[in-house]
Amino acid sequence: MDALSAAERILAAIRAIPRGETAAYGVVAQRAGLPGRARMVARLLSQNDDPTLPWHRVLRSDGRSAFPPGSQHCEEQLKRLRREGVRVDDRGRVRPAKRAKSLDEEVWG
Repeated sequence: MDALSAAERILAAIRAIPRGETAAYGVVAQRAGLPGRARMVARLLSQNDDPTLPWHRVLRSDGRSAFPPGSQHCEEQLKRLRREGVRVDDRGRVRPAKRAKSLDEEVWG
């Protein structure tokens, strides 16, 4: 697999994150078929110059921005997420939306 095809798959996985939702770097890598390559996702995003890429939907695995707290980039990311309806707590951590129960969970508990 060449780097270009991996980069294209990562960008496609980022573009597939729905508005109002987020994904961790590792989850993006996994969705791109590159498990364990979270750093590749981060590196690719750091070089991104496409203004239409929803980069702000990609977070650390603990739900926080990878940017330093209070930095301009961090504040921009959190502002964009809030605008999409994502819940961000006072400490800048994104709280995932409650997942709807599956039919099995509803029936069997």
